[in-house]
Amino acid sequence: MTKHAMNLPDQAGKIALVTGANTGIGEVTALELARAGARVYVACRSTHKAAEAMARIKSEVPEADLKFVALDLASQKSIRACAAEFLDHESKLDLLINNAGLAGPKGLTEEGIELTFGVNHIGHFLLTMLLIDAVVAADSGRVVTVSSKAHYRAVGFDWTTLREPTKTPTGMPEYQESKLANVLFVKELTRRLEGTNVTTYALHPGVVDSDIWGRSLGGKIVGLFAPLFMISVQDGAKTTLHCATSPEAAQHSGEYWDECKTKRPNRLALDEALAAELWAKSLEWTSAPDYPRS
Repeated sequence: MTKHAMNLPDQAGKIALVTGANTGIGEVTALELARAGARVYVACRSTHKAAEAMARIKSEVPEADLKFVALDLASQKSIRACAAEFLDHESKLDLLINNAGLAGPKGLTEEGIELTFGVNHIGHFLLTMLLIDAVVAADSGRVVTVSSKAHYRAVGFDWTTLREPTKTPTGMPEYQESKLANVLFVKELTRRLEGTNVTTYALHPGVVDSDIWGRSLGGKIVGLFAPLFMISVQDGAKTTLHCATSPEAAQHSGEYWDECKTKRPNRLALDEALAAELWAKSLEWTSAPDYPRS
């Protein structure tokens, strides 16, 4: 999978959970964290695909400490079960990597939220809120959320249409909104975690040659031209891993990252009132426990 191991800081004794760790940059993230010594929970829908990914990782890192936990981000019931299973086994979570995502598919989540927004933001919001006490319990927990430079194209949220099936032909405006939500979520979470040792990050991984495009509208066309403008999944995981492990990133909690450097996000991502409104809607649509705990 990787030509060369990434030189990460020692992660021995740390516990990580990576969503969408069965493929693409999520799998590379899980591989490199395991190689660095972390215990990694591979969180995804398919037991079979998770087993295949874990086998690939173990072929490179035979001593990898891997655990599978089922997670369907389009089902809040599944998200709650995933968090409960993790907490049955662990009392802390050093690294929560909100990596999984959709681009293009249409429809609704089980709870009636537009599918892409529901998976990319609402699902990760609920998972984070259910696990945040375990992250706080770690010595220096980190929450890393994979966004996209597509968030720059978002112009805000229509709260009504986010409770309806995907409206646009390509689904890309909904994707852009979900990625803006990722950055706003990190900004608001950072404010609410003030006084803890937890640091948070949103990032653009690059335009990655991964199977997210094969699952989206126009994926076959994109795939034909991928080698011309896309980076590998190995390169795509670098910013995630930098945010998750580097001492330098620990000094920049709440920032948006691109190519392992901080970058100014869409101006809407700096709107504290919009971030608070998104937080309130997310709580309403998930019945998640708020933070700080009352």
